[in-house]
Amino acid sequence: MDVTQQERMNMTKQIYDMDQERIEEVAKLVRPRITVAGLGGAGCNVVTWIKSRGMVGGRLLALNTDANHLAICKADRRMLIGENITHGLGCGGYPERGEAALKETFGDVRKELEGASIVFLVAGLGGGTGTGAACALAEELAGKGPLVVGVVTIPFEIERVRMETARNAIKRLQKACNTLVVIDNNKLVKVSGDLPFQQALGVANELVGTFIKDITETISTASLINLDYMDLRTIMEKQGIAAIGAGWGHDSNRVEMAVKNALDGQLLDINDATKAFGVLIHVSGGEDMTLEEVYNAGHLVTRTISPSAKIVWGAKVNPEMEGSAHVFVCLTGVESAFLNQPNQNKKKFKLF
Repeated sequence: MDVTQQERMNMTKQIYDMDQERIEEVAKLVRPRITVAGLGGAGCNVVTWIKSRGMVGGRLLALNTDANHLAICKADRRMLIGENITHGLGCGGYPERGEAALKETFGDVRKELEGASIVFLVAGLGGGTGTGAACALAEELAGKGPLVVGVVTIPFEIERVRMETARNAIKRLQKACNTLVVIDNNKLVKVSGDLPFQQALGVANELVGTFIKDITETISTASLINLDYMDLRTIMEKQGIAAIGAGWGHDSNRVEMAVKNALDGQLLDINDATKAFGVLIHVSGGEDMTLEEVYNAGHLVTRTISPSAKIVWGAKVNPEMEGSAHVFVCLTGVESAFLNQPNQNKKKFKLF
């Protein structure tokens, strides 16, 4: 039987439609599910920052033992953990209570994390809930499938007891997380010391929030240069400590300025940047941003690291950023001087 041209065209269209449906079906199945869990006061503050600015492609959880603080947080799901232990009053700075609180509620938390490809655990170390719950949750998730990325802040040097608590927590988190991004509040003083107190502390929230938001949206939505899930896994799986920095630039030399600010403003003292295992570079700019500028951003960063380091980069156009650029850098597999510092509490007290 002869087939007319119209029939051939109809058959071709049917095959095309079937291909498109199959592609979209597979894309939905393999699209990474990203969950951000803020633990304790500092972690919940970061989640609130991200929620207030909107994030595409990820789910936000706020977990705390302090009911009053949790009540003012913004998230896709807020969870009061350890209610039978703390009665909604917080942990009083005791990490063991934060750990017990997480374990008490872990069944409910696990349901919220089911199917996640990437889990960001965000916490401020040195206190009770964030420290204890982050360690407990990381250890519960270790080896269970998702890429677990811890993002934590450590206290100021004058907080002697909290510093030692944070140091012990980092040692546990290093073992349980695939990568642990550490932000040192003491470096924050150097970078933002001339800002008003509340605004300076907000810099850390913005840095962490932007880091998570940029990665999530670049993985889950179309970008100028896409960063995919396996790219991220390549440089973050079992890589220990990581350091991050972000910088803005404006006008004609915006990219160079943003890269310089990102590298100079990274918030962790690392022993040797050239020994980094991997580098993640993310560039954002307006519709006037050129391919050459994006390439230069990567080139300027890679000049400071080992030629053998693995490089992953992404770029995104934001129409609202006309005339400016934002560069984010994450160095994975670095060594931190913080962990090698002696226990300050063992020093003899001397007034003068």
